[in-house]
Amino acid sequence: MTHPINSPLSQPAVVAVVGTLNVDFIWQVPELPRPGHTVLATGAQREFGGKGANQAVAAARHGARVSMIGTVGDDAEGRLYREHLHHEGIDPAGVATVPGVPTGSAQVVVNAAAENLIVVHAGANGRLDAAAVTAALDRMLPRPGAVVTQLESPLVAAVAALRWAAQHRVRSILNASPVRADFPWGVQPLDVVVLNEHECAACFGHTPDALTGLTGDARQTLLATKGVRHLVVTQGSEPTLRFSAAETQSVPTHPVQPRDTVGAGDTFAGVLATRLAEGSDWDETLRHANVAAALSTLAPGAQAAMPARAVVEAASRQRPDPRGGSHT
Repeated sequence: MTHPINSPLSQPAVVAVVGTLNVDFIWQVPELPRPGHTVLATGAQREFGGKGANQAVAAARHGARVSMIGTVGDDAEGRLYREHLHHEGIDPAGVATVPGVPTGSAQVVVNAAAENLIVVHAGANGRLDAAAVTAALDRMLPRPGAVVTQLESPLVAAVAALRWAAQHRVRSILNASPVRADFPWGVQPLDVVVLNEHECAACFGHTPDALTGLTGDARQTLLATKGVRHLVVTQGSEPTLRFSAAETQSVPTHPVQPRDTVGAGDTFAGVLATRLAEGSDWDETLRHANVAAALSTLAPGAQAAMPARAVVEAASRQRPDPRGGSHT
């Protein structure tokens, strides 16, 4: 498959992100409430979230020209989210407003021990359909260098994004999270699939260690069955792995003392998409995505903690370049 390449030296990479937009309401409490029990919050905050929008923000802060495709409600939260996307330099033209339906939201209750209760309402996110995704991608000019989606949106929307990318010979990146048992693996080619180690075992039937131990022929057969060219597996502080029919690659992570890991995976996916859309090789792409994800854990929150490209590149220069670790 031939992919358009945007040089980071000439113009920004163009990235389309198809996914969810949530407004998260976070309540700090001394103890989690029991059934029929009322507790008084010691703190409260509102944050912008949703896996799709998180990855769009990560890509934009890394220098990409990003278009967001999704849905919000015709409420105050939906209007605020549009303003937020504009503030982040993200084109919201592909974000439709659904009348009479609230913007997706999450109520997060966190106690002093960092234990939590979470209630998520899909809201307008549940109304994103294949026709809207296809139409929004068709309207994009210039054409994206990468299309990114996840499985938090309706399945038909994610599949439509991946199908459009395959038909238009644009690089597709699927963050197959949360895991969906009904995802149609093998129906269309997938350039890059990004998973963590637990999702890898659920989707591919092998732990990362087991995948590493496969013969080249066995690995090629497994990836071909799923229709995947490159499988990227993150493992927290352990090296990030990439599997293809030709090789296995291991790239060390960036050492930090994490404070909050929420959003680290979305940061990784957004930066990976940007670097690949620019035409970077896998060594550079994974190294910078690892550094960005690590830096995002140093502050609380998801989008609020995502680093700018200059910060990521400065941190990358502080350590010897591993040049992708080991290859087999």
